[in-house]
Amino acid sequence: MSRRVVIPVVIATALIVAVAGWMWLRRDNPRPASFHAESTSAFYASIDTRQSDPAPLTLQEVFTPATENIDSMRRQATEQFTDCSDALWGASATGCTQALRATYQGASMTGQFVIFNMTDGRAADALVAALGKDGFVRQGIVFDPAGSRAQARAMGHYVTVSWAGGRQSVERLTAALIALDGLGRVVQSRIVNAT
Repeated sequence: MSRRVVIPVVIATALIVAVAGWMWLRRDNPRPASFHAESTSAFYASIDTRQSDPAPLTLQEVFTPATENIDSMRRQATEQFTDCSDALWGASATGCTQALRATYQGASMTGQFVIFNMTDGRAADALVAALGKDGFVRQGIVFDPAGSRAQARAMGHYVTVSWAGGRQSVERLTAALIALDGLGRVVQSRIVNAT
C-alpha cells in the first residue's frame, strides 16, 4: 500500500473514532432537533408564585387514568423528583421543589412529559431560557433525539416540557407533541383553585 493511500485511511479512521467518541459521550445529554419555548403570561398571574399555589403536585393529579394512552403511545412509567437536578442536565432549576415525569412509548414513537414546580414566574422563565441553550431534561426513556421535537412552557410558577421522537413525519411528531403537551392542562385547575 502506498503512502498516499495510508494517510487518508488513517485520517478517515481517526475521524470516525472521534465522531463515535463524541456521540458516545453525548448520549447521556441529548437535545431535541427542534425546540420551542414560551415564557409565562398574564393569564397565569393568579399562580405566578408558589405562595399563591402552595400545595405540591401529585403524580395522580398530573398523570390520571385518562392519560394512560396519548396519541399512539402508552404510559410506561411515572416518577417524582424532589431534587429537580435529577431530571435535568446542564441547566439549573433554582428554587424548584419537585419535578414529575411520565414516559410514553408506542410502536414507532416515544415521548415524555415533565413538569417542574418553581418558586415563581421569573424562575420558571429562567428555566425555560436555560433549556433553550444551556442544557435540557434527561431522558426517562431512551430514544434517538435526531428529528425529535420538544416544547417548554412557563405557566406561572410551573414549567412543562413535552418531548416526542421516533421515525415519523414532522406532522406525526407534532401531533404527538401536542398530545403530550395536553398534560399541562393540570395547571388550569390550579388557576381555578387560586382564584
